Amino acid sequence: MSTTTAPCGDSVSTFQTPTLDTESHELLHSISEHGGYAYVSMAAMAAAGDFCAAEAAREMAWEQLHSGPWHSVLPVWRDAYSMACLHVAKHHYENGEFEKSLRVLDMGIIMGGTLLGKDLHYAVGKVSEKARSVRVSEGRCEDLENSENRLVDQEFDVSKVFQLLPVKSLTSKIVVKRSALSLEGFLKDHYLSGSPVIISDCMAHWPAKMKWNNIDYLQRVAGDRTVPVEVGKNYLCAEWKQELITFSEFLQRIRSNGCSPGGPTYLAQHPLFDQVVGKKYIRLYSASFSEELFPYPDTMLCNSSQRLGLGAMVK
Repeated sequence: MSTTTAPCGDSVSTFQTPTLDTESHELLHSISEHGGYAYVSMAAMAAAGDFCAAEAAREMAWEQLHSGPWHSVLPVWRDAYSMACLHVAKHHYENGEFEKSLRVLDMGIIMGGTLLGKDLHYAVGKVSEKARSVRVSEGRCEDLENSENRLVDQEFDVSKVFQLLPVKSLTSKIVVKRSALSLEGFLKDHYLSGSPVIISDCMAHWPAKMKWNNIDYLQRVAGDRTVPVEVGKNYLCAEWKQELITFSEFLQRIRSNGCSPGGPTYLAQHPLFDQVVGKKYIRLYSASFSEELFPYPDTMLCNSSQRLGLGAMVK
């Protein structure tokens, strides 16, 4: 994986943290009231530019975040983690280490509190902009027309789908396909009657239709960002797990057909791609048959079947 750093000789100014500057004193006081005296000492040194102290403060806050169930973690320690992340990220940014800076900022957004959220998001924008400018100066620009950079082929042969379907999968008529179906038409002809429909040609005008299918473009705008992913066939499998990886690594896994030790990787918390890249087999059942599909009695999993796979359903 490539890293993004400032070219030699380039000066990089720091990013602003107005909320941290305003709330720092009160936040540190609150942290000390909850026993975080060592953290307060390290945070004060971090604010003065001590990188080692900033890392130490971040580690202290991280330990507090994992001291028990997530819901029992005091909000003040989440904000403490955000504060330390800003100090660490600022050091990396000033040294031209943009990828490291973004990693720390994203961890602050994912694991930190809400108090310093605006500072974290502003800093991400600042660092991302600088990182992109470095790529442009190095001539690393995307080619939207290059077919080798596409995640999915633009042309899709429907006839090939039937070769991939499980045996006896089509036990009813083929689902109707409507082009550019209006909202009124969908409501009247399908939603109210509960009949399925495949809607096509409604996104042809979306810039994302071209851009999101291009590896180079996605690498440029978000490659260094850290994202939460889920790994495994599905969330009910014993091998299922969650990871924090860069978006660049996620794209690499997609390009290698999801070949990772734990199985397919997908962005469950983001609408981009989700689990659907290319084609996916979907079997539809009427809502009236819900109780026949072996739903879990547990409220959290009531929309999931206890039996996975078509073979298990028909036995």
